[in-house]
Amino acid sequence: MATTRFLTGITTSGTPHLGNYVGSIRPSVRASLAADVQSYYFLADYHALIKVDDPARIQRSTLEIAASWLACGLDPERVVFYRQSDVPEIPELTWFFSCVLGKGVLNRAHAYKAAVDKNTAVGTDPDADVNVGLFMYPVLMGADILMFNAHKVPVGRDQIQHIEMARDMGASFNHRYGEHFVLPEAAVEESVELLPGLDGRKMSKSYDNHIPLFASREQLRKLIAGIVTDSRAPGEPKRTEGSALFQIYQAFASAEETAAFAQAFADGIAWGDAKQRLFERIDVEIAPLRARYEDLMAHPERIEAILQKGAVKARSVATPFMHTLRHAVGLRPLGDATGNTKAKAVRVALPSFKQYREADGRFYFKLVDPQGKLLVQSQGFTSPKEAGQAIARLQNEGAPALDALGTQLQPVSTQDRAAAIQALTVLAQAAAGT
Repeated sequence: MATTRFLTGITTSGTPHLGNYVGSIRPSVRASLAADVQSYYFLADYHALIKVDDPARIQRSTLEIAASWLACGLDPERVVFYRQSDVPEIPELTWFFSCVLGKGVLNRAHAYKAAVDKNTAVGTDPDADVNVGLFMYPVLMGADILMFNAHKVPVGRDQIQHIEMARDMGASFNHRYGEHFVLPEAAVEESVELLPGLDGRKMSKSYDNHIPLFASREQLRKLIAGIVTDSRAPGEPKRTEGSALFQIYQAFASAEETAAFAQAFADGIAWGDAKQRLFERIDVEIAPLRARYEDLMAHPERIEAILQKGAVKARSVATPFMHTLRHAVGLRPLGDATGNTKAKAVRVALPSFKQYREADGRFYFKLVDPQGKLLVQSQGFTSPKEAGQAIARLQNEGAPALDALGTQLQPVSTQDRAAAIQALTVLAQAAAGT
């Protein structure tokens, strides 16, 4: 079965809220659990620099977002979980794309157009207070996605344009320099639109209408009580359409629960009672996650160690791929210009197979990660050829071969199996130069 690569990130500009959870964190964590999925998750701290000039805020937000993802069930052994700024190949790829993408494409980007329209409306220079980072935001996002050749990118509907731009960048580069990039697709959860905030607009830190994901029970209850509703009295039927309260409930509830809540609206439920039901429905899902979050926040050094390990995994893919791209655009050792095809390649630590013979006369192999951790251990083979054939099968087939080889491998835990699948995927990408 082919492996699908998912990639998603959250900008480290503030505290995660329920909109981030519903639109990004929850569906992404669920997707990471599938056997045929390879997932990349990153903390978009370069993006945060576009609009945040408070270093302490960016650092705090990075900690909160990392803790949120881990608390919500993200397994760093199973996925690639990293900080954007720990992968220097990403800004380098951003420059490559800025040289193949037309400026007119960026002129049409939603965030830039909104800033220009706002300035025009008040009669100032259209580009007043618009920094280059805001203008180039879609290019950096495209580099985030295409660096790892993601197939699917979970996004809200307001981000679909950026995925289309990433496709344009990849296609333009491929047209000019050869096929290097997979063109990504947006993965929008159809049942969840943009989550509304307290005032009915999109939930956003910018509007200050958000509900922090791990607010205390008391704060959560208070914020939900402040959701704007209409003036319909108890007993008077209420409309679900356009109701922020109902839409938030729907994002957390099952189809049956949603139908029952809709019926309660039709029957004239009091707004106070409706808000209490919303509070209870959210809290039953968030409460156990909140406890894990608070524990993680108390130990930032554990999170830092996880991110550093994730950076090694991310760069084991990004560094050799960037070497290939540099060669493609002509940034090559000078010997290549004279036809020397033996230029020394960049050495990057990768997972590896080790073959050896034991005292029993049988031949064995093991798969280890770049730090030497054992991921897969074989049983004994009667000849080195048989061991080599098993290794080749693992390299070519990946996860299915782990099952097919069966008794030829020693049993592995679920955690080690996930790490082994990740390692095999990294090796395949490095071999293909993608």
